[in-house]
Amino acid sequence: MTLGDLGHSEAHRRLERTLEVAGLGEFEWDRARGQFVVSPRMSAITGLPAGAMPAENMKALEPFIHPDDLADFRASVASQRPAGGVYEFEFRHVRPDDGRVVWVRVAGVMARGPDGRPLSITGIVQDITARKLEEDQRQTLMAELDHRVKNVLATVQALAVQTARRTTSLEGFLANFAGRLKAMGSANELLTAARWRGAAIDHLAAAELGVLAPGQTGWEGPELFLTPRAANALALGLHELAANAVKYGALSLETGRVNLRWVRLADGGFELTWTESGGPTVAPPTRRGFGSTLLEQVTGRELNGSTSIDYRPAGVVAKLRAGAAAVAPRPETVPEAPAQRIAETVITSSGPTNLRGARVLIVEDAVLLAMELETGLSDAGAQVIGPAYELEEAMGLLDQPIDAAVLDANLNGHSVTPVAEALSARGVPFVFATGYGEAAGAPGGFDAPVIRKPYDVTQVAAAVAELLRDRSA
Repeated sequence: MTLGDLGHSEAHRRLERTLEVAGLGEFEWDRARGQFVVSPRMSAITGLPAGAMPAENMKALEPFIHPDDLADFRASVASQRPAGGVYEFEFRHVRPDDGRVVWVRVAGVMARGPDGRPLSITGIVQDITARKLEEDQRQTLMAELDHRVKNVLATVQALAVQTARRTTSLEGFLANFAGRLKAMGSANELLTAARWRGAAIDHLAAAELGVLAPGQTGWEGPELFLTPRAANALALGLHELAANAVKYGALSLETGRVNLRWVRLADGGFELTWTESGGPTVAPPTRRGFGSTLLEQVTGRELNGSTSIDYRPAGVVAKLRAGAAAVAPRPETVPEAPAQRIAETVITSSGPTNLRGARVLIVEDAVLLAMELETGLSDAGAQVIGPAYELEEAMGLLDQPIDAAVLDANLNGHSVTPVAEALSARGVPFVFATGYGEAAGAPGGFDAPVIRKPYDVTQVAAAVAELLRDRSA
């Protein structure tokens, strides 16, 4: 049955219900009588009084249009008039009853007489304020994302330049630069989990020290939530201290230990003390590197405080003092620190990883990363299978003998889970090398190590070697 088969009153009731459910208000502009008729539904949306009001032309509506949108409204009327018949506008409307500003969409169709003269315009009004607010928020978020990405790129560029200026070998540059990138990545993961409101200081300590030297590190202090800027600065500072401890300090020996302790200050800031003990006898460095500069100048300034390093014979003691501006209000709920299965922060000098003869599958959709993995694993002696850049391509390689695999969690929008399931069913170990930060551990719930991007290829090679050792044990 169609509307034509119904009586006029029933069709009218259905139309009324449809308009009400759709949140639309209707109007009629009788040009011959010079009247603009506002329905009760349109009145509820616009604040205009229900009933007829004088309106000889479009200018009768202009007093209710936001001044900033008036020029666009007039231009739109002028551009649509030659087309004839159908009009559509979006503008901010100032309600005459309470002065509130709402976004409205107005659409109407013109009826003409036998001689072609316009007789009336019938149409609808819709409140689109929520949609416009969502669009504005999206634009704001996109602008903020663009700003953050550019800041990150600028910071990475500065780190690369400063690291290169103070490094005498390519190998040293790659190791130092990769470690600093990893520290930035760990902080970014925590900030993302907290929607960029900040990061808990104990989570930053856990990300840098938690799996660095099990049994040789510890941290304690009151609950503190840092601003994004302070969190990034502290992550880099802790990385520099950790890297130095692994290479030359307490963590270079099994007897050494690092204790991290922070206290809240009366001015609202905090003081963090890094204490090394049980390591080799310490002497002040003869050359000032970028790590020292970063700690004493960059980290101190970014924390609105200061940094001091005391090279005591028994072990390095560093104090990082932060001002109140570095501390953010703690949210009601703070995400758990992301679980990590492998320490990637510091690259040790234990020698090259030996993967001679191992058949390693690489599944990675980023071509440059895949090339880097292929080169690094091949240099370690592995026979690389792939790389596979797509899910179907990876599945097609599974019929070959495979000893281990390196998997990206997401392949151009497709989960790598089918590949992981197939490998797991065959007993082939694999490591996830991914940009996703998941507090629950490995993607898909698999019992597999996870290396977070950005990473150094030597870390991936070391992880694969560990998998193969566990498999043969």
